[in-house]
Amino acid sequence: MADGESSREATARTLRNAFGNVFSFFILLLIGILAFSIRLFSVIKYESVIHEFDPYFNYRVTQFLTKNGIYDFWNWFDDRTWYPLGRVIGGTVYPGLTLTAGTLWWLLNSLNIPLSVETVCVFTAPIFSAFASWATYLLTKEVKGTGAGLTAAVLLAMVPSYISRSVAGSYDNEAVAIFALIFTFYLYIKTLNTGSLFYATLNALAYFYMVCSWGGYTFIINLIPMHVLLCIVTGRYSSRLYIAYAPLVVLGTLLAALVPVVGFNAVMTSEHFASFLVFIIIHVVALVYHVKGNLSPRMFKVAVTLVVSVGLVVCCAMIAVLIALVASSPTKGWSGRSLSLLDPTYASKYIPIIASVSEHQPPTWPSYFMDINVLAFLVPAGIIACFLPLSDASSFVVLYIVTAVYFSGVMVRLMLVFAPAACIMSGIALSEAFNVLTRSIKFQLPGSSGISQSGDTSMNTEGEQNDIAKTEKMDETAKERPSKKNKRKEKEPVVKASIRSRIERRLLVLPLEASVIAIILLVLLGAFYVKVACKVDAALNVHASTLEKSSRVGRWKLVHCVWAAAEAYSAPSIVLTTYSREGGLHVFDDFREAYAWLSHNTEVDDKVASWWDYGYQTTAMANRTVIVDNNTWNNTHIATVGTAMSSPEKAAWEIFNSLDVKYVLVVFGGLVGYPSDDINKFLWMVRIGGGVFPHIKEPDYLRDGQYRIDSQATPTMLNCLMYKLSYYRFVETDGKAFDRVRQTEIGKKYFKLTHFEEVFTTHHWMVRIYKLKPPKNRIRGKTKKSKSKASSTSSPKRSGTGKRNPWH
Repeated sequence: MADGESSREATARTLRNAFGNVFSFFILLLIGILAFSIRLFSVIKYESVIHEFDPYFNYRVTQFLTKNGIYDFWNWFDDRTWYPLGRVIGGTVYPGLTLTAGTLWWLLNSLNIPLSVETVCVFTAPIFSAFASWATYLLTKEVKGTGAGLTAAVLLAMVPSYISRSVAGSYDNEAVAIFALIFTFYLYIKTLNTGSLFYATLNALAYFYMVCSWGGYTFIINLIPMHVLLCIVTGRYSSRLYIAYAPLVVLGTLLAALVPVVGFNAVMTSEHFASFLVFIIIHVVALVYHVKGNLSPRMFKVAVTLVVSVGLVVCCAMIAVLIALVASSPTKGWSGRSLSLLDPTYASKYIPIIASVSEHQPPTWPSYFMDINVLAFLVPAGIIACFLPLSDASSFVVLYIVTAVYFSGVMVRLMLVFAPAACIMSGIALSEAFNVLTRSIKFQLPGSSGISQSGDTSMNTEGEQNDIAKTEKMDETAKERPSKKNKRKEKEPVVKASIRSRIERRLLVLPLEASVIAIILLVLLGAFYVKVACKVDAALNVHASTLEKSSRVGRWKLVHCVWAAAEAYSAPSIVLTTYSREGGLHVFDDFREAYAWLSHNTEVDDKVASWWDYGYQTTAMANRTVIVDNNTWNNTHIATVGTAMSSPEKAAWEIFNSLDVKYVLVVFGGLVGYPSDDINKFLWMVRIGGGVFPHIKEPDYLRDGQYRIDSQATPTMLNCLMYKLSYYRFVETDGKAFDRVRQTEIGKKYFKLTHFEEVFTTHHWMVRIYKLKPPKNRIRGKTKKSKSKASSTSSPKRSGTGKRNPWH
């Protein structure tokens, strides 16, 4: 009878596990569909178009790859950027995104699905957002079980911070890099839990993909050594820890050095030195444990003394070499962006080109609640749950969330790295809370089997994660004390069961009323997450009948994440929209209008000068050569353009003429109220230009410590090229020349251009294009000068009134 009951229980348990696995699979499938579909609002509301600035360069590179092949891609010298220097694309770009999209395009066309390269690029980010959600499930499952994994996956699929960089059309490196980041962490935890060399090798390959995809790979190669060192210091060293870390450093570093843009930086820069130092430490610790297991206590002391002495000598030699390498570098071996993370004031002091990027600025407090929302309140609860009990895996995610919070507070772009950690912690918190509350209710329901059932459910999450560790510990104790273990085999289950029942009764089982109320509060918390943005139906057609309006009138209740995806983050920067007071939709397509004009009305070899923000778009959409672009690899070249924009018209003409520039493009938002125009960016043009060319001094453009464009503006400001190109003929628009961005009338309204001529201004005056006037005939100027000199000998009075050659 007992055997029959046990077999039936085993069969029932197997069926429950099978049903749970199938159910989890379908939930994950729905999560993937949610993650993909929630990011399609940009295509539905606008069109299938590439967003922002950097994605246009990535799209152009992908086009070249699919057309010319991988070998030409690695050797591609692009002469349409950074004129006259050019750029070696294969050696200066992270190829992961491009190779991924190119492979997808090739596979689809091999299956007779004729999608264009642009379409594949547009939908790459939504596809990989689904992959990132599944990777989050795998990572969280390794830490706290299936329930926490599913909760974290659905949270990541909808979190606005991740949506902001993964909507359809956001074809940037982060589109695939976040998936690579989470998947690398998952394989590290998987190797740490299993001690498998197979997963360790996969971990190194995932790290290689991350290196190919994004410069943020340095976060991985520093976070994992920090965790390994934490485990060693807290006495949690094991062979599994060694297997999880050593192959990653060796194979990962070798593979990373194969990426051209990284190369020897994988072993020569300070960002990687922490991994090598921990690599040495873990080998010393492993040697100590090995020697301790094979020697007597007396011999072990002698061996430890010898190992410590040799180790100190080796460490001193290594430290001396590292100090020499670091001291030889002006930045001590760190890149400018890394120093900006360690010292938030570094970029503003020494590298204004980094500080000028908006996504490199620190975030504001409201941005956390916008991008993370209610998850910000669940993260502390998730951290507490990770300590109950604390394992190697849970300590890693705690370290991950702590470091991610710091870096996200330094640079708003790194909110993207913080989002997965917040989702993981929130998933753990919600899962553990529901486990405790539902167990408490189930334990106290009439007719329940009480302790046994609740005991089974209470051990589901912890038992699945610690089975391997427990069996290893039991095997080790069995080898050390076989006789005592055999004697107590029959007593231990009874003792454990009694201890478990006491813990459940005293700690894990809450009163029934408290459990019900707590579940209701959690549901209300979820309702707060799903609630929001009740807005009046202003998007309705103003000409619709009253009956039609009444059928659709009211307020749209949108999930906060859906609202963020549909409204806040779906609009492409190249096509702007706004609503009038009457509900009419206005579309500002000035950027594409200007690029189309350049493409159709200028010569193929003409050079276009603009601020670096618009370089990628000009090259990709207008197919014209630019002086600088968004790569920002040459600070002197950017400073030259900034100096030209900050100089008087004649000096600026000479600078642009020396660079063979034919057209100058400026972005102006004063007429329509577009705040991201070049006048608002002019501060950084002055600072970057003055950092290289000392004659550009920022105080010359300030009045009482402020940039002004009104009647109180300085003469230097009113006569610089940027002011003239932006406000030329602006007074003709309304008669007052009122700037809607700066909310003031400009100071200098009537002026003429002597060295530049306006050739095109878009419909809303957002983009203005000017052409450099050709230089005057130098021979005629010389003859006039010679005549004036000849006449000065005969008539000294006329020599004082003679005109001076403006080009000398």
